[in-house]
Amino acid sequence: MSVNAIDAKLLTQMFLCGAKELEDNKEHINELNVFPVPDGDTGTNMSLTILSAAKEVNDLGADASMKEINKAMSSGSLRGARGNSGVILSQLIRGFGKVARGQDSLTAPIIADAFDRARDTAYKAVMKPMEGTILTVARVAAEKCREVVDGGEEDLDVIFQAVLEAAQAALDSTPELLPVLKQAGVVDSGGTGLLCVLKGAYAGFGGKVVDFAALTEEKKEEPAEAAEEEPQYLYKEKFTLYLKNISGKAGARIEKDLTEYINSVGTGLVCIVGNEKIKVSVNTNDPAMVLQKALVYGDIAGVSIENIVIDSKTDKDEEEMAPQAPVNEEPAPEEPRKPVGFITVAVGDGISEIFTGLGVDYIISGGQTMNPSTDDILKAVDKVNADTIFVMPNNKNIVMAANQAASLSKDKRLVVIPTKTIPQGITAVINYTPDMDADANKENMLEEIGRVKTAEITYAVRDTEINDIQIHEGDFMGIADKGIVSAGPDREETIMETMRKIVDEETEIISVYYGADVTAEEAEALAERIRGEFESCDVEVQKGGQPIYYYILSAE
Repeated sequence: MSVNAIDAKLLTQMFLCGAKELEDNKEHINELNVFPVPDGDTGTNMSLTILSAAKEVNDLGADASMKEINKAMSSGSLRGARGNSGVILSQLIRGFGKVARGQDSLTAPIIADAFDRARDTAYKAVMKPMEGTILTVARVAAEKCREVVDGGEEDLDVIFQAVLEAAQAALDSTPELLPVLKQAGVVDSGGTGLLCVLKGAYAGFGGKVVDFAALTEEKKEEPAEAAEEEPQYLYKEKFTLYLKNISGKAGARIEKDLTEYINSVGTGLVCIVGNEKIKVSVNTNDPAMVLQKALVYGDIAGVSIENIVIDSKTDKDEEEMAPQAPVNEEPAPEEPRKPVGFITVAVGDGISEIFTGLGVDYIISGGQTMNPSTDDILKAVDKVNADTIFVMPNNKNIVMAANQAASLSKDKRLVVIPTKTIPQGITAVINYTPDMDADANKENMLEEIGRVKTAEITYAVRDTEINDIQIHEGDFMGIADKGIVSAGPDREETIMETMRKIVDEETEIISVYYGADVTAEEAEALAERIRGEFESCDVEVQKGGQPIYYYILSAE
């Protein structure tokens, strides 16, 4: 029997199934990164984006209207958007919702209109749309939907099958549209993520059911009447494990090994993997055993152990005994609002100190692998008491989220300086002039960051060939503004070859920011070699403390 319309309840289930399919495939999508760097994060970014929306949809309950569901899908994905593919996904969802929210049910013509609007909204959100990406998959899916519907088809099952086949073909064609994908031997990662959403939604249309708690692997709280029961595990333990000597996919293997062990001695485990670190939260009866196991893989910090029974009882007793604050107590006076503030994105204690010293008001922890969401940026904006706030993303994969935050900010003007690297961000802040207005400052800062050439030194996680450069797993790589420029087994030789690609006759200053895995002595020795080869340049060395990237280098 054919189905000719989708009601609010079915749309909810289709959306949750789409989120589940994307979540299940996020690691595969991460591995499709063109560059063989240890920070591929497209799948993670897209999954976190859609899960933010899925939570808002789920919170509405079973009786939500079509309008409420589409509003939740849109607002949740817009605020939760991370990375360029996550932002584009949020715009696709937003465009779909603009058409769907005004309907009682979604028939074939309405769905075709919604697909068209989704495609158009996503393309408009990208300054320079590029084919061979998620946009191509979205465009072809919309075109196929329109073609089939205009041909008179009303059966949604037939329509969705045709759309999926077209989207798959579009994804398969991405290497032909983007030579860099063909050379790396992969299809587009963002397009793969979108196809996962479409496949999951079709499974939901066909009757698959997904429970949101299972989707996010969250444990539901016990009913109030069970709170007095003696818990199976006595301690709640939290800590951060800083990994040692990891390379390639070792971090994922360690996470798996640690997860299996901790699950054998506890429950409620939550592992959050970041740059060379794993945050752990678990309920257990022997916290010392957990820590002892973790120490096998690295150093631990931020250890917190709470006795679930005794501490909770003590907190209740102290709360009852604590004196109540006067009802009419005056709040502390707020600092006067200033005209201009600064927000930047950075990771590494040394780099954070540099930005703080330059007068940046708020530093969002993030960068490669840890792309902050639009909501993260908006929350930072709330903490800066200024009329106009300059935002430096310092990463090409964060610029779109920053621009999206600027469009959503209500009472403060956000001026996004599209810095793509840490050195560009530092240059932008240095060149702010208090006597100039925001627009003039933006123009000046854009001009100055255009003079900054940046390169980063990291290692390869797989064999590949890019820009006619043969790269082997474990090689060191130099990545400049336009891509990989050098690779080889010797780190210092790779660095020097990279420097020769970014230093020219106009270069006056070379800055070396050394990472967490480099000593000050190693950095100074490298600087001496750079001074010896580029004698006309001043060479500055500063501690960056950044993970994954041994060095960040700039030439100005």
